[in-house]
Amino acid sequence: MGFFSFLGRVLFASIFILSAWQMFNEFGEDGGPAAKEWTPKLALVKNHIDGIIGKNNFQIDARTVIAASIFLKGLGGILFVLGSNFGAYLLMHYLIPTTPLLYDFYNYKAGDPTFFRLLQEFLQCVAFVGALLFFVGMKNSILRKQLKKNQKAKTA
Repeated sequence: MGFFSFLGRVLFASIFILSAWQMFNEFGEDGGPAAKEWTPKLALVKNHIDGIIGKNNFQIDARTVIAASIFLKGLGGILFVLGSNFGAYLLMHYLIPTTPLLYDFYNYKAGDPTFFRLLQEFLQCVAFVGALLFFVGMKNSILRKQLKKNQKAKTA
């Protein structure tokens, strides 16, 4: 059971680790292709936040967001392979805020092919978050069972 658990974590985390590696290799001076994708989406977020807290009080740099994404995906993926809850939390901290921004299917009409592509990728990321939550829940459940088992053995 332990080997298959490890293999599953490796296969799952490889999505994030390989993506982080690709983003790192393409980063460059301008942030790479990811910066071109993120810049208009971050401009919308900045405009929304400026409407709440006032003009020009909040700055978002696409390169910083990409660097944080590389860090969260890379370190989170490696720690997840090692079986760490912290790695799962890092991956969730990457997925939860970025998924609705990257895969904004809600800005397209239901018949548009872009709508279906973005919806599919959005739901895939939601499934990833669900898998990470399942991992954390199972890990905590196993730890609680082991603690109860050890306490019963000591009292007997």
